[in-house]
Parts: sequence; structure tokens; C-alpha cells
Amino acid sequence: MREVLEGRTAAGRGVRVRYSAAGISEITDFPSAPDLLLIPGLVDLQLNGYGGLDVNDPARPAGELTELVRMLWGQGVTTVYPTIISADDATTTTLVTRAAAARASDPVVAYGVPGLHLEGPYISSAEGARGAHDPAVIRDPDPDEFDRWQKAAGGAIAILTLAPERTGALDFTRYLAAGSSDVVLSVGHSLATADDIHAFAAAGGRLSTHLGNGLPAQIDRHRNPIWAQLTEDSLTAGLIADGHHLPADTFAALVRAKGSTRCVLTSDAAALAGCSPGNYETAVGGAVTVDPDGSLRLQGTPYLAGSGASLLDCLRWATGPGGLPLETAVTMATTTPADLLGLADRGRLEVGARADLVQLTRTPAGGVGDVVTVVVDGTILSHP
Repeated sequence: MREVLEGRTAAGRGVRVRYSAAGISEITDFPSAPDLLLIPGLVDLQLNGYGGLDVNDPARPAGELTELVRMLWGQGVTTVYPTIISADDATTTTLVTRAAAARASDPVVAYGVPGLHLEGPYISSAEGARGAHDPAVIRDPDPDEFDRWQKAAGGAIAILTLAPERTGALDFTRYLAAGSSDVVLSVGHSLATADDIHAFAAAGGRLSTHLGNGLPAQIDRHRNPIWAQLTEDSLTAGLIADGHHLPADTFAALVRAKGSTRCVLTSDAAALAGCSPGNYETAVGGAVTVDPDGSLRLQGTPYLAGSGASLLDCLRWATGPGGLPLETAVTMATTTPADLLGLADRGRLEVGARADLVQLTRTPAGGVGDVVTVVVDGTILSHP
């Protein structure tokens, strides 16, 4: 059975979209389409949790990943890469094994979670650069260890964030880049030199994890890891557009320097994203404060402990204070991340693509409003 959804694309074109479980079958001009924004489902490459649900806590119920995927649907996020941060071998093995079991047993997770993102443990242990990661578990890359995790994950590890300056990191990058698993290697939580960054890109690195963050509060104005990542065309820049990780001018400057076609929006949402202000104990970061402004910080420090925003919140900020044109920001949250991960049939509004669609209201100022309808793989989940 074919369904129909109408609205206006990010470029302003009125369209009528026909779709089914087989995908988008037809897109026609429809000038009288309602004044609702119609965009592809959002693709989030970095998310630790949301609404109290935590992918980094091995003590949580096994079915929580299904609940997380369904909760994200309400935020217009139809594809997500759950992100597991630095931990000891046993904990990481447990977490990737549980995710693999969920993907194997639940069609919802199998579709919504094409892969996993390991953020560490092969990162910098320096204060500031390590962020909320536990310094006791940070270590040099170990190919055998990673291969065990990949086997336990059923081959689902798709992104790995590491610091190129660590001993063996470049050989490790070459090893994975030359393999058959097609893991996207990303630089992050790093104090790498320019030479390290360029060597990492040459070895097969393809992504920058939350560029401009995962750094000490004070760094050398010239010799720091940011500039070399901006000049490396082979590295796509992940940017957290929550209004706290990057000030508006910094965000705009990074996008202009890198080029919007080489940037993706990510949420870096933590388990406390969407929770009420207050002090909490979490598996990631320990004691964390949710501030009234929505930011998450390690208690008693200025350091952020992940983001309190969904990717939809980031899209709103990026097209508001962030100053991006709507079409540019939507592409950075859909098509570009999908292309980076080889998802040629997602993150786009075109015939033949999977029917992942989000229909939203517009604010009085023309900005991104509230979710009206979400379609995942041809199935309507909510409707006005």
C-alpha cells in the first residue's frame, strides 16, 4: 500500500511524496502543499543516550536500545550510531555484545542502528582533551583487542574515535583502513600535532569527532589540532550544534573554513539529554549537572559532559543562532552523514531512497518547529 505525505522541502519546494515499505516511489511538485517542512529522517553519528536511557551502562536492561531508538523517532532521528566511550575491555565487550544481540533480535534496532561508534579508549589522557572519559582506562591502540570487540559486535563497529598521537595509532589506522570492515576512523579527544593530523589523514582517517571540542580550555593559538583538521579535505568535520559546545561565531567560522559539504551535525547527546535540571550520577562522567540552560557539565568543573540536545535541537540552533541556511543544515544532518557511512539509500528525499521522512511545523519566524509526522522505512509512526 502506498502512502502520501505533503510539505515543503528545505529548499522551499512544495512536494507530494508517495512512499511505501519499498521506499519513495514518486515525488511531484505540489505548489499548494501545506506550510510544513518535509525532510529526510535525521542521521546522528554520535549519541550516548537520551531521556535517561544510556548505552554506556552495562547494568541497564537489555531492551533499552529498542526504547532509545523509538524515543529518538519522536525527535525525527531515524538512524543513529550509539556511541560507547572509553571503558575497560570487559565493559566494552559487554556493551557491544548487547548491542549486537539487540540488532540481531529486534527489527527496530536492526534498521535504526546500522552500526556503532566507539569513542575511545585510544584517546588522549591529558586533562581537558580526554573530556569526561576515565583516565584509568585510556590506552594505546591494540588491533587484537579491537578485533575481539568487532567480532563480539557482529561486525557492527562502524566508527572509531582515536588520538593519532598515541603510540601505534597510525599503524592501527592503516590496519583498519586497509581491512574489509570499512570502519570510519575519526580523530578526537586529541592533542595531535599538525604532522600527526596529516599523517592520520594519509593513513586513512576520514572524520573529526566534535571538532573544536575535546580540548583543554587553553591551547596554543597556532600550534593546536584544529587548524590541520580544517585544511585536510579528506576529513569530514563533526560539529555539535547545541549552542554550548561551540559559540555561534565559532560554529560559523568552522563551517565556512571547512566548507559545508565537508561538515556534519552531531548531537553528542548523553543519557541526561532531555532531563530536568539538577544533579545526577551517571555511568558516563559520574557526577553530572543538568543546568537550567540545558547544558550538561561535570559537577564542579567548566567541562561539558556530552550534550543535552537531540539532533533536531541542533538543527534548530544551527538554522537560528548558528546562521546556516535551512537547506545546508538539513543536508549536514541527513545526506552528508549518510554518505560518509555508505548509506546510499538514506538521508535523502529522492525516488528510490528508503522512506524515512519527517514532517515539521514552522515557527512564526520560519524556523524549524515541532514534529508532526515521522515515517520510518515506510511506516507512519505519528500523524497530525
